[in-house]
Amino acid sequence: MINPDNLKYDEKGLIPAVVVDEITKKVLTVAYMNKESLKISMEKGLTCFYSRSRNELWLKGETSGNYQHIVSITADCDNDALTVVVRKDGPACHLGTDSCFNNPVYQSEDFTEFSLEGLLKLLISRKEEKKEGSYTTYLFEKGIDKILKKIGEEATEVIVAGKGNDKKETIYEIADLAYHVMVLMVEMGISYEDIHKELASRHIIDHKVKQEKMTN
Repeated sequence: MINPDNLKYDEKGLIPAVVVDEITKKVLTVAYMNKESLKISMEKGLTCFYSRSRNELWLKGETSGNYQHIVSITADCDNDALTVVVRKDGPACHLGTDSCFNNPVYQSEDFTEFSLEGLLKLLISRKEEKKEGSYTTYLFEKGIDKILKKIGEEATEVIVAGKGNDKKETIYEIADLAYHVMVLMVEMGISYEDIHKELASRHIIDHKVKQEKMTN
């Protein structure tokens, strides 16, 4: 851990802070902190910034309720910029969107951006819009029994591929299984946040168990 006093602020006493969602890893916003707002952020565990337009401190969520709970704050190699990883209570942007970054400027023709969050949104759209000819829509129309049956089949194929020590085939089958599990998540209204919280709680339990074993 570096001492916050060793951070390098600009001539106005500010340091840029890139706020990132802990779960999706999406950049939510870029704001500025000064020594006082950073101190408040660390004390409260909530993001507090310095508004350059209003020349005052502002605690994110104080009026909207969309607080950002800080998981970690990390400085860059020059100690003149921060990454703030958060768990958010609501939209990060004042326009009501999840992130402030929503206006594409350039998209490579050679590389397509992929994210599990984007895939989940696509699956949700298939359930809501019922796109004709879509396999995903077909699964939703058949219902949960069909979805569960497919999960069982894909899980078996993962086992067979893994037992055969075929790495390439195992990767392929795991991807199939993951897709069908995500379809089930959409069908049951389960979010990534729900899974993340469950895994996080198990991590804490596991950590405590390890500590107990070390002390016994």
